[in-house]
Amino acid sequence: MNKINLKKILPLLFALTYTVTFAQKNGKPNVIYIYADDLGYGDLSCYGATKIKTPNLDRLAASGIRFTDGHATSATCTPSRYALMTGTYPWRKKGTGILPGDAALIIPTDKTTLPNLFKKAGYKTAIIGKWHLGLGEQVEKNWNENIKPGPNEVGFDYSFIFPATADRVPTIFLENHKVVALDTNDPITVNYQKKVGTDPTGKEHPELLKLQSSTNQGHNQTIVNGIGRIGYMSGGKIARWVDEELSTTFLAKAQQFIDNNHKNPFFLYFALTEPHVPRMPATMFRGKSGLGLRGDAILQLDWTIGEVMKQLKALKIDKNTLIVFTSDNGPVLDDGYQDEAVTKLNGHNPAGQFRGGKYSVLEGGTRVPFILSWPGTVKPQVSEALVSQMDLMASFSKLIKQPIPDGDAPDSENLLEAFLGRSTSGRTVFVEHAGTLAIIKNGWKYISPSKGAAYDQLVGIETGNSIEPQLYNLKEDKSEKHNLANQYPTLVNELKDLLTTVKQKE
Repeated sequence: MNKINLKKILPLLFALTYTVTFAQKNGKPNVIYIYADDLGYGDLSCYGATKIKTPNLDRLAASGIRFTDGHATSATCTPSRYALMTGTYPWRKKGTGILPGDAALIIPTDKTTLPNLFKKAGYKTAIIGKWHLGLGEQVEKNWNENIKPGPNEVGFDYSFIFPATADRVPTIFLENHKVVALDTNDPITVNYQKKVGTDPTGKEHPELLKLQSSTNQGHNQTIVNGIGRIGYMSGGKIARWVDEELSTTFLAKAQQFIDNNHKNPFFLYFALTEPHVPRMPATMFRGKSGLGLRGDAILQLDWTIGEVMKQLKALKIDKNTLIVFTSDNGPVLDDGYQDEAVTKLNGHNPAGQFRGGKYSVLEGGTRVPFILSWPGTVKPQVSEALVSQMDLMASFSKLIKQPIPDGDAPDSENLLEAFLGRSTSGRTVFVEHAGTLAIIKNGWKYISPSKGAAYDQLVGIETGNSIEPQLYNLKEDKSEKHNLANQYPTLVNELKDLLTTVKQKE
């Protein structure tokens, strides 16, 4: 029998124990931020869904805090992600609306961002999944060479992304600065103004589509993997992804990053694609939800979370890993493709009890699932504290003892006590952003008048727009059914003035 060399083993055991203990005592857990895409408040069984079951997310919620008043800043993806990354309301800066796939980088490289906050504190940082915050210094870029600045220049040590959304070209992966599987003999060209190359389009050849586009929503340009996209692309045939493998590809990369870095603190921004269009879940989830491809995509999302949770437990770092799970905005059913999300809704209510959804200033637009789990540190509970994804910047700054320089993350509030379940007090004032702005203070919500349509016919969602001011008491009327503006004109004026003050803040 071989003798155990205690002189060699004991220092290793001590080092491992010290690493975990140091991280726990100094408030530096591993942090995984998981961002779903277009997932509604009512899409999870732990938030009241009865037509679909999400057991892994239910377990995550049961192990930590399920927030009932958790928000994205905006009712669409790019601005919400901008706020998360910068701690700044996106409507303060032009060009933070939904970006095309060839947009330039909109995240500043000279300001504190969420990932470089962690990086300065000694964390290894990574983004895996959807980016949609622009790449390079200009729209015109050569996709066949290094593309920067991008995620690596704003704080991520490692990035494996697709540039925008799955329904927009280019349909390729980028690992750090390079297109994955790029063939220099088949160069990539992207254009959002005119057709490039000879690839068929959904408009010209609808018979080639395996997923038909909805009318007048623009998803009928270059066909990739049998699906019409927004924008035109030529070249890069080998580099183009297969939609059914998107989720598992990102999961494999996330697991690889966790495995490579689990012995030291890491920050992983895991940006999922589900249930954003085009919904093309893997075969093992097809038809399982009974709610069409959107429901199947939610099952795939839930399974993905379960796989990450299994890995953390297997590596014995689950109790030293803080997980935040939420969504970039509220739900939408018909957002470009005919995938039975509407016809097989089957009584499911993606926004729960709330009006509106994606694109809407009503609560369904920004109030989303928001779960925080840190086993052994955060006690399981349900919290009614008003919290925003934008506040994670200031809150994590406090947690990991890494200060934010004056002037950076100006709208992020330190809500660490609420995020850790030690307080039920969250924000007292919060601005919601869609086609117009709304402000919430102490449960009262004021929506600014807007000339936009009250109902978006293309996607079938109430926008919350009205030429008249709106006032709702969210404590008694969460569904925003009763406009009280005429009954409380003084309060309307107070909130209107407060919104003006917030907008003028530098």
